[in-house]
Amino acid sequence: MKRRYFLFCIWGILFFLCFAVLCVQTARAEKDNEESRSSTPQVLIPQASGNSILGTEPLIIDISHMDQGYIMAKYTGTAAKANIQITGPDQINYKYFIQPSETYTTLPLTSGDGDYQIEGYENIVDTKYISLFKETIQVTLADQLLPFLYPNQYVNFTEDMNAVKTASQAVSQSKDDLDAVADIYHYVIENVTYDDEKAASIQKGYLPDIDSTLETGTGICFDYASLTAAMLRSQGIPARLEIGYSGEVYHAWISVYTEETGWIDKIIEFSGDAWTRMDPTFASGNGNTKKILKYIGDGSNYTLQYTR
Repeated sequence: MKRRYFLFCIWGILFFLCFAVLCVQTARAEKDNEESRSSTPQVLIPQASGNSILGTEPLIIDISHMDQGYIMAKYTGTAAKANIQITGPDQINYKYFIQPSETYTTLPLTSGDGDYQIEGYENIVDTKYISLFKETIQVTLADQLLPFLYPNQYVNFTEDMNAVKTASQAVSQSKDDLDAVADIYHYVIENVTYDDEKAASIQKGYLPDIDSTLETGTGICFDYASLTAAMLRSQGIPARLEIGYSGEVYHAWISVYTEETGWIDKIIEFSGDAWTRMDPTFASGNGNTKKILKYIGDGSNYTLQYTR
């Protein structure tokens, strides 16, 4: 009797183990058979349609599509540059500089819904400017994510750029947006190296050239951040390029949004030549622990200055 009971227990355990293995194999097969997310680029194109304008020549601000999270500026004067200052409901003052051109530059509205003060200045000499206009506009965004999907002066890309094509290739096997974030992150850090010489000689007012970063395979933290944000946005993944300080170190980081997680803050840090994948919850809770490195620390010493 005892022998029969013992054999019955052994067979029960073996049956349970076989069933568990079968379940795991089935789950893996189902995961492997899942359709990959579409890797077709989703590039939004800013427009200056002329329906609503601030200022006059030589500095014009087109606010026709402010509900999309951007305005567009054009300076056609003879001075070296113009300065546009945007202060949103969060009271952060953003300063943008543009040179004479017949084309418009896209400037983001990153503070959400509310009143924005737009100021226009023209450079006279050295660091001296004259005021051209000061206006207040009321912004109601069609979608709060739009400012972080469109290209702009700091994350500047178009649908025919190599960065957009490269992003599409990098995420061709991604199952979902979380995979796509990881795949783009790894592509950038594996194909771009930090340029110490460039970092030591960078001039004030520097703006990244995304395709140049890809072509040369080198860049500073700003180049890394801009390239990564552009690749994510071109795949329809909202990304905030955020600039500020960690303690006394000036650096940049990226936050991303997915429908599954909402905003994941400080997911990618760019500080000198150190690269860290940041959010522990993201890393541990979504099946990407091998792809996503944990951030060591709690980020409490971060001071955000600007969101682009």
